[in-house]
Amino acid sequence: MRKTLTKSDRIAVPVIIALSILVPVLVLILMYLPERYNIFGAQTGTFPFFHAVLNGSTAILLMLGYFFMSIKEYKLHRNVMITAFVLSAIFLVSYVISKISNDPVPYGGEGILRPVYFFILITHIVLSAIIVPLVLFTMYRGLTGEYQKHAKIARWTFPIWSYVAITGVLVYIFMFPYY
Repeated sequence: MRKTLTKSDRIAVPVIIALSILVPVLVLILMYLPERYNIFGAQTGTFPFFHAVLNGSTAILLMLGYFFMSIKEYKLHRNVMITAFVLSAIFLVSYVISKISNDPVPYGGEGILRPVYFFILITHIVLSAIIVPLVLFTMYRGLTGEYQKHAKIARWTFPIWSYVAITGVLVYIFMFPYY
């Protein structure tokens, strides 16, 4: 049997898919800009610290959101998750600005830390691209009251989003000496 999209799905689903493609492509393009434009005149280490604070705060909010959901405090769950989403959106805008503003900083670590760092970094980057549609669909299903669909996708979204937020902080810690 063919499923039909609701009226709101006919708008939201294509928008979510478009954003899910555009965001990672935009970030990839910005990483390879031939020239940087330091829009705010920020020092190299300013953005990474701000990003670590946003990622760390998002991770804490995700854990709180999970806790509130588990004790059936759904309004608190919703509010905390919306706040985590807003922080992630602020992170994304700031990250794009930072990529426009500053040259990439290479990792200078050696020994066993080097492969550990690159494992964390690569998994963080890959899952960062995957998390965009997951978060958008999870938020959409929750805000439209489609709680079964919301719960089904949130089972995947929560651990991946948490991993991305936590590894974002770890990447900052690894890179701190080189900013």
